[in-house]
Amino acid sequence: MAVTISSVTFEHHREPFGIGEGSPRASWKFTGSAKDWLQTRYELGVAILDERETIHAQETSDSLFVPWPARPLVSGEVAKVRVRAFGTDGEWTPWSPIYSLETGLLNPSDWKCLLIEAPQFTVAEEPKRPIHFRKTFLVPRDVAKARLYATAHGVYEAAVNGKKAGDHILAPGWSSYNNRLAYQTFDVTNHLEGGLNVITATVAEGWWAGRLGMAGGTRNIWGENLGLIAQLVITYHDGSTETLGTDGDWKASLGGLISSEIYDGEVYDAREEPSGWMEADFDDRNWTPVTASSLAPLISTLKAPDTEPIREIQEVKALGIWKTPAGKSIVDFGQNVVGYVRARLRGPKGQRIVLQHVEVLEHGEAGTRPLTGAAARDVIILSGRSEEELWQPKFTYHGFRYVEVSGWPTEDGLPGLDDLVAIVVHTDMERTGYFECSDALLNQLHRNIVWSMRGNFLSVPTDCPQRGERLGWTGDIHAFGSTAVYLYNCMGMLRDWLSDVDLEQHENGGSVPPMVVPDVLSQNPVQLFRTRARQAQAIWGDASIALPWDLFLATGDVGILKKQHRSMQSWLDKGIPRKSNNLWDLSKNPQFGDWLDPSAPPSDPGNSTTDDELIANAFLIGMTDVMAKIGNLIGDYRGGARYANDAALLRKEFQDEFITPRGRIGCDTQTAYALAIHFSLFSTDEQTKRAGERLVDIVRGRSRFKIATGFAGTPFVGHALSKIGQSQIFYRMLQHRKNPSWLYPVTMGATTVWERWDSMLPDGTINPGNMTSFNHYTLGSVADWMHKVIGGVRAAEPGWRKVIIAPVPGGTLTSAKTSFNSPYGIVSSAWHLEGEEEREFMLNITVPPNTSALVYLPNELDPREVGSGMHTLRCPYSKLTWPPKPEYTAFYRFRGDDDEI
Repeated sequence: MAVTISSVTFEHHREPFGIGEGSPRASWKFTGSAKDWLQTRYELGVAILDERETIHAQETSDSLFVPWPARPLVSGEVAKVRVRAFGTDGEWTPWSPIYSLETGLLNPSDWKCLLIEAPQFTVAEEPKRPIHFRKTFLVPRDVAKARLYATAHGVYEAAVNGKKAGDHILAPGWSSYNNRLAYQTFDVTNHLEGGLNVITATVAEGWWAGRLGMAGGTRNIWGENLGLIAQLVITYHDGSTETLGTDGDWKASLGGLISSEIYDGEVYDAREEPSGWMEADFDDRNWTPVTASSLAPLISTLKAPDTEPIREIQEVKALGIWKTPAGKSIVDFGQNVVGYVRARLRGPKGQRIVLQHVEVLEHGEAGTRPLTGAAARDVIILSGRSEEELWQPKFTYHGFRYVEVSGWPTEDGLPGLDDLVAIVVHTDMERTGYFECSDALLNQLHRNIVWSMRGNFLSVPTDCPQRGERLGWTGDIHAFGSTAVYLYNCMGMLRDWLSDVDLEQHENGGSVPPMVVPDVLSQNPVQLFRTRARQAQAIWGDASIALPWDLFLATGDVGILKKQHRSMQSWLDKGIPRKSNNLWDLSKNPQFGDWLDPSAPPSDPGNSTTDDELIANAFLIGMTDVMAKIGNLIGDYRGGARYANDAALLRKEFQDEFITPRGRIGCDTQTAYALAIHFSLFSTDEQTKRAGERLVDIVRGRSRFKIATGFAGTPFVGHALSKIGQSQIFYRMLQHRKNPSWLYPVTMGATTVWERWDSMLPDGTINPGNMTSFNHYTLGSVADWMHKVIGGVRAAEPGWRKVIIAPVPGGTLTSAKTSFNSPYGIVSSAWHLEGEEEREFMLNITVPPNTSALVYLPNELDPREVGSGMHTLRCPYSKLTWPPKPEYTAFYRFRGDDDEI
């Protein structure tokens, strides 16, 4: 099959519209099964505005982050780009389709508008009622192009002549607003009409002024007033332009939204919505004039976003509706989702309908206790219109599978199955990674992991979507980072979020990344949260290094390392309190450690069995190793050498402090050995061997194949066992079904990953701890092992130019397949076992053009190197060399109920 270029991207924008770069780097992917195909030359065609296309050629195999070859674009310019490549087959690929990109407003001077507010409609310490804004204007002649640039102090939805601008949800998203306020660019050309037009917007409190945080949270963290910034730029066919911006001529009023809060939901009274207010001829003489102020104090914060917007992604239909033992009406959507309900409504005027969102049922009734400080409730008061009303909230979201419905206007109080649909919302990332195997429970586990990532990647990587928290915890995404970058192309979103990590870390001369970003805990009414908000915390602070590294490995873009290098250095060199021997000093810094170790009491999730000091210093050495590599990659060779030397000295101190000469660790736990093996903390191969044997003994004997790790150890225990040749032991752990295990929640009907190993007890009771969620991605980090070991696909070098395909069959599996849409194209691996007695291992792989792969068959020590194309390889299953010790087989087999898979 001939090689073709399947996509062209610019920087990391999924949609290069309104971007903030005037000279964006270009990358392209390939498709086709040509054998051993490599690019040797490319041609890049660029046409800016109506200028003639220019062709730029290079003799190179590079197809990632190719420098922009034309003149820099200015604000609002459009470029058309196409690419073709010449390969080792002596042929050109066809030209790619033409891709369009457009810049946003690149300079502060491009903004010609004001910030408008209506402070008379807000009360400082109360929920902010959403505000309607509007302004009419004339369009005197035919329009060639119209762009709306907009953002808000709050979250907003804009429209022109009643047509919504774009399809974004909860724009502009959540960021560290004092440092960065994203604006959006919308194409509204087709919204305009000749003559009188109107631009409208509704602004709600969102994250700007809404209640955020724990233990009740805090309001008005960034401001008290809701505001709008908008600028409509119209280009006419004669080349002239006109700019209409927010100013003192706009008007404001209240509408049907009585309240709209992130945690508590919306109250909408349809009787109070002014009819026709989004139409140009609406009579707004009784509306209130706005107050307008200069953008000068915040102009430097206005930035084009790196991240994709939040959007409505999927509809999930109701599966069942019934009455509970207590007589409540319950709607079950069959999947724990994040978003809201769209309802078809008709009923008498003043009818009050309440939708209570919950993740689980507890003994047949709505389980509201995990909401912890969030009402998660939408209220609709009907207008009494004769025609059916279609309603959904605008400025909130919930985590739920079930909705308890009150006040439904039917005789029995039950809606029909088609009356309610769940709308799934999250940041609109591209799905890249897939996995499937012959074990149905493992497949469900993987689906749960994907759903939890979707639900918690909403503007920022949050910890849970249902309760009064939903914060960007750094430690959680640290644990999940390598899994995240496989499942989705989340470079744009996480790059955007890491900008806030850096900016907030360095506020007031600081060096410690906040534990949650954006930092709301520093404003919390509880002193404990304020104290710990910016306190040095291993793993959590280490995300400033580990997450950019994960993004670099996934994309090959060294730019993310350069961009975040200040943040990394500040944390490692200044943020971590040190003893005289350079190890962590925890005397003034209580740690989360192996958070949610399954042995920790429900009321004390940080009380783990593994020493906090060991954990902190294991990660310190691991991050110092990474910094040594980064220094060399970005050209900071002196810094790289310094960190390499520091890592060697730290290892010696760690060994003296925590490891015996024979490889035993003072803290005898799964997490301790997993971290020490994963980060290569032993001084000799013999120590590593003995430590590996001890880890196997702990898993097999003490733990009986159950998991015994929390946030610190869970991402690494499988990789540590594979590193010492004991993947079969981890297969046994992974397929275990009794609590604590990955499959216990699956056997309990989970459709997302739980925060605790036992968020629900076997009798259907919610865990008695005061903190639990049924949608929390961190423990789903095991998918990284599933992709790399069961599926056998990983990058051999950053960016996937060279791939390793090395599946390790095991457990009860007879087949598995995984695929990844890499920066070069789709890499896939599918294996199965054939035969009954003399079995054969069969492997089918796909390697994209312009790459190669090292393929390791299970019984071969040396890899086979293959080029692009589709390949089939096989080997006798009977000659497989693992398990390496025959006695382990007996412990792998099923031995009674306690060990039953």
